[in-house]
Amino acid sequence: MTKSANNWIVETDWLAQHLGSPGLVVLDASWHLPDAGRNAKDEYFAEHIPGAVFFDIDDIRDETSDLPHMLPSQVKFASRMKKMGIGDGMRIVVYDSHGLFSAARAWWTFRAMGHKDVAVLNGGLRKWKAEDRPLEDGRPVPRTARHFTPLKDNDLVRDIDDMRRYVADGHIQIVDARPAGRFEGRDPEPRPGLRAGHIPGSRNVPSPKILNADGTLKSRDELIAIFKEAGIDPAKPVITTCGSGVTAAMLSFALAVIGHTNAPVYDGSWVEWGRDNGLPVATGPA
Repeated sequence: MTKSANNWIVETDWLAQHLGSPGLVVLDASWHLPDAGRNAKDEYFAEHIPGAVFFDIDDIRDETSDLPHMLPSQVKFASRMKKMGIGDGMRIVVYDSHGLFSAARAWWTFRAMGHKDVAVLNGGLRKWKAEDRPLEDGRPVPRTARHFTPLKDNDLVRDIDDMRRYVADGHIQIVDARPAGRFEGRDPEPRPGLRAGHIPGSRNVPSPKILNADGTLKSRDELIAIFKEAGIDPAKPVITTCGSGVTAAMLSFALAVIGHTNAPVYDGSWVEWGRDNGLPVATGPA
């Protein structure tokens, strides 16, 4: 991995050595697709890395939007972080139960709110457990409230108006993290009422392709090859999208690791674009 990777990834050995260090906060940002039949918060209460605080993607969102887990207002985010004991200057390490999935969404959220000292635990809880490292259950000891200053980084977020312009222009790279069957319109979406297909001109890198079998991130050379195979030049501007803005952040994370640190997420993703709203939809392979 490159120097960029060192800014965004920590390994289980490192975290085990630094648990409990002043200024370090560990977050469990586990989340599951609507059709998975799983409850991430209940699973967190059953077992989590010692001292970890639950980062609830479905709560820390824009409650005024009818779209799922959209980026919250700066005021709401700062309020939630204060209550969670997360403040300015802290080192944040995020993980999830899959290995690398929704943790990337939390990583992107902190960056979009101006907090740069945030990293993802490579392999997440899955790797931590495989190494027989300590776990705890129940609620963690409440943390002291802290002051968090949100400074929204608009360069990391794209909305539907941006996407309309990019599709009309045709010169901006868009990469979709959904499975190929959903991208091509062959398989149904997990949420009802959405059309099948993808944003015209977008390319497809299904998010599992960037991971090893153990849920860790693939090497830099492998990641570059995966994007290039999909028709994406990582050295040029890229916008990521997916079903609801979660796995899109996985691709933005992978791009950051290989040095493209400012790949924005289309926050509304397919739950917004795929509605019956008159926006163009393409089907079949990219």
